[in-house]
Formats: sequence, C-alpha cells, structure tokens
Amino acid sequence: MGLPHQFTAACEFIQMPLLLFVTLLWAFSFSLIGAYLAGQVDSYFSAMTRVLLATAVFLPMLKWKGCPPRTAIRLIVIGAVQLGLMYLFYYQSFLLLSVPEVLLFTIFTPLYITALEDVLNRHFSVWNLTIAAVAVLGAATIRWGSPSNDFWIGFAVVQGANLCFAVGQVAYKRLMSREQGPFPRQTFAWFFIGASLITVIAWLLLGKPQYPQGSQQWGVLLWLGLVASGLGYFLWNKGATQVSTGTLAAMNNALIPVGLLVNLLIWNRDADLTRLALGGGLIGAAVILNEWRNKSRESHHGEYRST
Repeated sequence: MGLPHQFTAACEFIQMPLLLFVTLLWAFSFSLIGAYLAGQVDSYFSAMTRVLLATAVFLPMLKWKGCPPRTAIRLIVIGAVQLGLMYLFYYQSFLLLSVPEVLLFTIFTPLYITALEDVLNRHFSVWNLTIAAVAVLGAATIRWGSPSNDFWIGFAVVQGANLCFAVGQVAYKRLMSREQGPFPRQTFAWFFIGASLITVIAWLLLGKPQYPQGSQQWGVLLWLGLVASGLGYFLWNKGATQVSTGTLAAMNNALIPVGLLVNLLIWNRDADLTRLALGGGLIGAAVILNEWRNKSRESHHGEYRST
C-alpha cells in the first residue's frame, strides 16, 4: 500500500471527526441562546461579546509578521461575512422564531454552498447538488411545526445567516487550498478581527442597554464565546478544508437533528422522535454515500478532487 496511501487514510480518519465534534459542540448553542439570551439580553451585545471572546482566544497566537497582508485582509473579510454578519442575522432570528424553527430553516445552507462552489468553478455538479438535496430532505423530514406570526420575516432572517455562513465556508476552503503560509491557528485571529469589526459597529449603532443579569447568562456567553465560537469555528473551517464540497454541504445539516435532540432531552421541547431518526438517517446516508464515492474515485483515479 505504501506510506502515501497510509497517510491519506489517516487524514480521512481525522477529517470527519472534526466536523462531527463541532456539530455536537454547536448543538447546545441553539437551545442555550433560546433559553437564556433571546429576548433577555440585547442580541447585538450577545453577538459582539461572543466574537470578542473568541478573538481573545486566538489573538495571542497571531503571527503578525508571518502572514502576507493580502491573506490577512482576505481572512478579515471572510470573518466579517461568515461570523460577523451571520451572527447579526442569527441572533435576530431567535426573536422571531422558536429554536426548532431556527434549526429547521438552516436546511438551505447546503444548497447555497454547492451553488456558490459551482458558480466559482463555472460548472454545474449534479452530484454535489444531489448530496445537498438529500441532506435537505433529511432535515425537512424532521419537523415542520406551525409557523409563528413572524414566520416569513424570521425565515428571511435565517436565510441571511445561512448565506453568510455558506459564503464564508466556501471562501475559506478556497483560500486555504491556495495559501502556503503559517499554520492556520497562527492566522485565524484575523478571521475573528473581521467579525469583531462588524459586531462592534452594529452594537454601537443598534444596540440597546439590555445586558446579562447574573452569573448564569454571563456563563452562557462565556461558553458560547470561548468554546462554541473560539474553538468551534476554527475546527469547523479546518475540517471544511479537508472534505469535498458535497460532504461539507451535507454536514451543515447534521446539526439539525442533533440540535433538536438536545433541545428535547434537556429543555423538554416537543419533537417527533420518529421523524428525527428518519431525517438524521437521511443526512447520515448523504455523508456516508459521498465519502464512499470519494474513496472509490481515489482507488480508480488517484487523489480525489472535489467536483
């Protein structure tokens, strides 16, 4: 088999657990925000605090002189869109929708990812679209509750968050495929600096004096900032560079059944377990099917390149 093949196999073992670990990490975020922050703490303050805490995690590791200025600027822009703008939409959505509705309406992120990738590559990939569609079908199977009065506004707000998240993932994946510089952890602070600029400006212009009351709400913000954002976004973007576009699209929807399950078990919200299992199974099947295809293509044509 040879060392190169063994190294590739080891990389395959590492790449999926990264995305799975972050999926489990983020699954708690939806319910924590819905239960302790939404409507109680100003959404702009929450977003800003979360991003500033994440920035504090990576700022000490920043290699100021080792990153080319062009790369730093691109990372700042990616962070501003993927995290900064996304959080502005994301936190507003919890004021308009329930936690399960917010989770459900993220099902369109995979379609945005595949569409963006195909536009940038100037071709149409039926396979990537099919994988994304299966993931969307799995998520849609899980739950379709009665819409709230702000259903359509909330739906549009979540789509804004989805599109920002998709743009950031695709942009970071493409940037890292071309860059030969310092380790990502030594430059990722630029990503959070970009997000910080957006959220600080938004809070200064739109924020209200509605701050956390008590250690519980501050504790939630600390967890979301230091762990869910600081550790989570670094590992997710790193994992995104190691998988194909189809797998990345499908993994974006794996968060939905896990998030609903956390919401059910801990916060005792209603959820249809049969649909949860069926939808989660479809999403898992999409990921497994795509990885099987990638390995099959590698065995016949050498190193796989995302279509």
